[in-house]
Amino acid sequence: MSVEIEKEQGNNVIAGRNPVTEAIKSGREIDRLLVAHGMSEGWAAPIIAKCSQRGILIKEVSPQKLDYLTGGANHQGIAVMIATQKYYEVADILALAEERGEKPFIIICDEIEDPHNLGAIIRTAEAAGAHGIIIPKRRSASLNVTVAKSASGALEYMRVARVTNISAEIEALKEKGVWVFGADMDGEDYTKTDFDIPCAIVIGNEGKGIGRLVAKKCDGIISLPMLGKINSLNASVAAGILMYAVVRSRSK
Repeated sequence: MSVEIEKEQGNNVIAGRNPVTEAIKSGREIDRLLVAHGMSEGWAAPIIAKCSQRGILIKEVSPQKLDYLTGGANHQGIAVMIATQKYYEVADILALAEERGEKPFIIICDEIEDPHNLGAIIRTAEAAGAHGIIIPKRRSASLNVTVAKSASGALEYMRVARVTNISAEIEALKEKGVWVFGADMDGEDYTKTDFDIPCAIVIGNEGKGIGRLVAKKCDGIISLPMLGKINSLNASVAAGILMYAVVRSRSK
């Protein structure tokens, strides 16, 4: 089984021409449209166009992958993956902070691909009082069943926004007075940073860390001291430590 297939397991999948058409018409929260290679013309074209208009990610896959994801159902070369929870806008996250009378506290996940990691981050973020999480539309775990299970109910209370460009969103947050800190092994010791300000913490990809362009947009790079023989922590563990550093700064 490929890593790509493993990442997409656990989503609610609706397959077949008519079920997919009705799911799109109903306005359901759709993660992505999957179309078998060679199916982009003919009757599938209007479905693809509607998804494109709604900003839904469209991905061409092999018929074999569709067979796997749909459990061998008669998918007719097309399927949609349904999110287990709706996505919010970044404005909704900032509005929640304002409603609570608190300084914004946001987690930005830069290409976190493991749904267990994303779920764990959501769970910790909710417990730490974060106002929301931002993820990219591409190269990221989505709000599937595995994420929901790993979040242990926290997804019901956490606002997750999905954006096209993380770097551009960081710029927009900075314009609104939010300080953005990227987590990377080459940064300043996180204990030297005062997080009692409107802030966002960027957690990078499990293998590559935060992207170069994303790092350049950050106001500062922070790191966790590594005193053992390994040089990095699991993304969700690192995120948890940094989130509670924000809690500690704000409780003084």
